[in-house]
Amino acid sequence: MNSRLSIWQIMSWAFGVIVFLIGTINTFWGNDPGFGIFLIILSFIYFPPVTALFKKWTGISVHWAVKVFLGIFIIWAALGVGELFDKIDLMLMDF
Repeated sequence: MNSRLSIWQIMSWAFGVIVFLIGTINTFWGNDPGFGIFLIILSFIYFPPVTALFKKWTGISVHWAVKVFLGIFIIWAALGVGELFDKIDLMLMDF
């Protein structure tokens, strides 16, 4: 197995971490913790070890196009509907 990370794996890890953080912010500083938990769960689809484990257990691989479409939906929901920047301001006021 090749130990080097490809650019796609790095991007997948980075986006997964970003979505996880957005979910955490929505869970603890928003008015909709259910949406935040939903985003945290969705973030795991972007972590390569989790997708490999999912494929091993189910035999189903998540296509990259599904990940891209889901990523666009997550960004749209978090920035537009989820008012992410307002929630970040609330979070910063707590510190």
